[in-house]
Amino acid sequence: MFRTFAKAVAAIAVVCAVAGAGLVLNEEYGKDDSDAKDTTASAGASFTGTKKIDVDGHTVNVSCSGHSDADRPLVVLMPGGGEGLGNMAALQKSLSKTDRVCSYDRLGEGKSDKPPKDELQTVNDTGVLLTKLLDHLAGDRPVVLAGHSLGGYIAARYTPDHADRVKGLVLLDATVPHLTRDMKRTIPADATGASAQARDGALATNEGQNPEQFVIADGPVHSAGDIPVEILKHESQYSIVPEYEAALEKMWADGQQEWMKLSTDSKVTTAKGSGHYIHTDRPDLALKAVQSVTARATDAR
Repeated sequence: MFRTFAKAVAAIAVVCAVAGAGLVLNEEYGKDDSDAKDTTASAGASFTGTKKIDVDGHTVNVSCSGHSDADRPLVVLMPGGGEGLGNMAALQKSLSKTDRVCSYDRLGEGKSDKPPKDELQTVNDTGVLLTKLLDHLAGDRPVVLAGHSLGGYIAARYTPDHADRVKGLVLLDATVPHLTRDMKRTIPADATGASAQARDGALATNEGQNPEQFVIADGPVHSAGDIPVEILKHESQYSIVPEYEAALEKMWADGQQEWMKLSTDSKVTTAKGSGHYIHTDRPDLALKAVQSVTARATDAR
């Protein structure tokens, strides 16, 4: 979540702040090696903790934990925009009891390098980086991606073109596929007050005014075949914009339904009692969804 617009656009779920989410990785996973840099091709094969890895000329901060048989997928957690990998540390800790799990800071986030100055990043750019990172971390091992918010959007855009490697997908209140279009339709340009701030903040963020310089582009949802896809959506998020609360909730719910086009084996579930941070508000449901998809991806091999 992009903290730059925290209070003004908390309701839009691409720019809200989080309070108290995440754990300190070096306390949970052992020694923090984030200041060490590993450039070997097998950098992610066995280490536990955090490490900086050279990926295509960029330093990427990575955390890995847990172990599992080689026939089980590597689970890769992808935090929302403005969040370091520590935001999903509690989920990573729970998952690592049975599986090998890694998370990473995208360029511009956490302890990873910043993207090139004044260069906007696209889905293709972040996809190239993710592919090369998976070469380090997974090798020939299949992968399950689990992304929150912007991380979910990126995972959903990435998967259809990489279904040979990504065998399962979990979206935790992923940014919707047509956020710019839908935001303009939902909150009119003549809105005032918090509504105007929310609209303008979201649109600016989508255009690349965010730490990753990432353009959150509208576009159709493409199919990844029949891989298992679990989509969790929040129950309530938009009370900060009461005038448009119902319309925004519908916008978001419709967008989650649109993500179902990713697979013939997809399902949307509302996380009761949850706001945007489902893995914080309902960690039980987030854990169950990732474990279910991982098990189904394993059985499908």
